[in-house]
Amino acid sequence: MSNKINIADLFNGLQKQMIAQLNTNRDFIEHPGSKGDSLENTWIEWLRKYLPNRYCIDKAIVIDSKGNLSHQIDLVIYDQHYTPFVFTQNGIHYIPAEGVYAVFEVKPELTKAYIEYAGEKIESVRKLHRTSTNIIDRGKKYEPRSLTKILGGILCSVSAIKNDTIEKHLKALTGLQTIDLGCSIETGCFYIDYKNDEDLNINDFNDRIIEYYEKRDYESTTFSKSDKSLVTLFLQLMRYLQQSIGTVAAIDLNAYSQSINFTIDPEP
Repeated sequence: MSNKINIADLFNGLQKQMIAQLNTNRDFIEHPGSKGDSLENTWIEWLRKYLPNRYCIDKAIVIDSKGNLSHQIDLVIYDQHYTPFVFTQNGIHYIPAEGVYAVFEVKPELTKAYIEYAGEKIESVRKLHRTSTNIIDRGKKYEPRSLTKILGGILCSVSAIKNDTIEKHLKALTGLQTIDLGCSIETGCFYIDYKNDEDLNINDFNDRIIEYYEKRDYESTTFSKSDKSLVTLFLQLMRYLQQSIGTVAAIDLNAYSQSINFTIDPEP
């Protein structure tokens, strides 16, 4: 018996399973709303299965401490350690903006209209107000940290447009609507590089992160091969989550408690 395994074969098998599942949904579910829900659930289940347990994945609406709401987001990757509360009402999850790592729009195919729509959805999350507060780790107190970037993406089964056209539409998105990565399972994954750094001289964390996105300059789009779309998406997403974002800032619960006219005592 061989003491080695072909990792590429494992990933290829995973991709074939995902394609078969999405094709079944597309071929046998006729109602548009049900078909959309099925696609979203397929992506949510896949990411729940393969992402580390520290990441929660749900369809949700994102909220902030001022009572503002995002659009309903098809797929949200979020933290529930430093943001310990998620409201669920009538089957809808409401997630504090502080806990969001990434948001994705899920569509059956990649088109210009869906790329633009995904940008609007992403913007509705990124523009929300986020808090940050100090935290104690292993007995040491750390000051409030700057806000993390929120990844924005789009996930599809197939693409109705070619790579050069996809790149043109991605390049046209600006500011808070910019997309970081996306995937069409049958045609390939893509990620976008931008030229910009945060201005550390801006003291207000919300102003700093908004300014970062507003001054983002498109640089290039990298496309994977069609038979490597899922593994490329997974590895690139993990690269962003673990090596670029890390852990979200701790939420300031007092900012939310003000909505019920109550002040939390920070000392035990």
